[in-house]
Amino acid sequence: MHLGESIRSKLTASAFFLWAASFLIAIFAAPIFSQTREEKVLGDKKKFESMGLWFYNDLDGAFEAAKESNKPVLVVLRCIPCEECVKLDDDLLETDIKLQQLLKSFVRVRVVGTNGLDLSMFEFDTDQSFAVFLFNADRTLYGRYGTRSDRTEWESDVSVDGLYKALEGALKLHQRYPSNRDELVGKQAEKPLFATPEKIPSLATKYTGKLDYQGAVVKSCIHCHQIGDATREFYRSEQGKLPDKWLFPFPHPKTIGLVLDPRECATILAVTEGSDAAKAGLQIGDQITKLNGQVILSLADVQWVLHQVPDMGGTVKVAVRRGGQEVALDLLLNRGWRAKGDISWRASSWTFRRIGLGGMLLTPMSDDERKSLGIGQGKMALKVGHVGAYAPHDRAKKAGVVKGDILVEYDGRSDLVRETDLLAYALNSVKPGSSVPMKFIRGSDERLVEITTAK
Repeated sequence: MHLGESIRSKLTASAFFLWAASFLIAIFAAPIFSQTREEKVLGDKKKFESMGLWFYNDLDGAFEAAKESNKPVLVVLRCIPCEECVKLDDDLLETDIKLQQLLKSFVRVRVVGTNGLDLSMFEFDTDQSFAVFLFNADRTLYGRYGTRSDRTEWESDVSVDGLYKALEGALKLHQRYPSNRDELVGKQAEKPLFATPEKIPSLATKYTGKLDYQGAVVKSCIHCHQIGDATREFYRSEQGKLPDKWLFPFPHPKTIGLVLDPRECATILAVTEGSDAAKAGLQIGDQITKLNGQVILSLADVQWVLHQVPDMGGTVKVAVRRGGQEVALDLLLNRGWRAKGDISWRASSWTFRRIGLGGMLLTPMSDDERKSLGIGQGKMALKVGHVGAYAPHDRAKKAGVVKGDILVEYDGRSDLVRETDLLAYALNSVKPGSSVPMKFIRGSDERLVEITTAK
């Protein structure tokens, strides 16, 4: 989190001092009042039920209330122990005064476990710990909010201002509903592979459709990332590989060469030269209003449309507002376009590392480091940043790999430059249970090792 001016610019003066006070209290009180995960989850429930402003783990109750009040429904999916999005969560729920006023126009529901969640309504990027959905009372989806392209620097993708504008956009859609129903077609998934998380085979024997607040509530909870992990495990066991949609899920706009302003609905800050977006004619300052006919409220809505593009590619119809005029463009995505994205930041990548790399975390080397080793651009040079110490993440360690080793060849390939490229190759081009030859540099020596991929 960036302190100082970056935060002050997002908060009113009073909100800033409230945030600063709570931050200092958290820092100085942490050693005395540190909580277990169980206490955090139980405390969250007690807090929000006492507020009386939010339905808590009660989607049916919220939708019934929305029918009676003719208000739209705001659903927050939140993994409580995760601290990475706690600032945005606090602003949404308590701190930001302007946002609190807007929230009065919504029926609000907080969901802190995915047990029993209808996956036809809630298909989302399961590597996130915070996601917002905006519905009509009949469960038609208006839009989504919440994304990230980095493990910690989430402020480059989300903001209170951006969330506020997404909520405003949802209210405008709600006022026009149902005359605008056609614009909302496609915002929800078709029939999912599994109806609810606890029906996915690897989760079915461990979890039920409800949280156990009378017992070990944390152990009873299906976390968001477990949905993705379990689904990928199912595909890998059935097909021996992963569909690109599950290997590169919810492609970030950076994948196609776009940087969007986190403070706006979907306004372009930058376009990468030579990218798919640049070739389509998208420009800095364009506001994306529709993709494939769907109204866009946020960066997450953009990701949803990209997520639906077939693995072999396709054409996305783009409508932008440019200088007060509506402009129509065609965004052409060719086969392999998803693989341009980065998956190394994702929580799910640790499973990929266990499967294909024996538990290694690999980081790119600088140009100077490459030059010192005589390794040119376009050639693999990935430094081992971490080696798993315990099973089942310790196969690289058992093979003799240590932190600081430099991987220059994997299964005879030296052209897999990014860790993302290597993970994708290991998952989909190497047979499960195979012994893979790898070449490392340690000091002035070359070392050849073999590491078996997981089944």
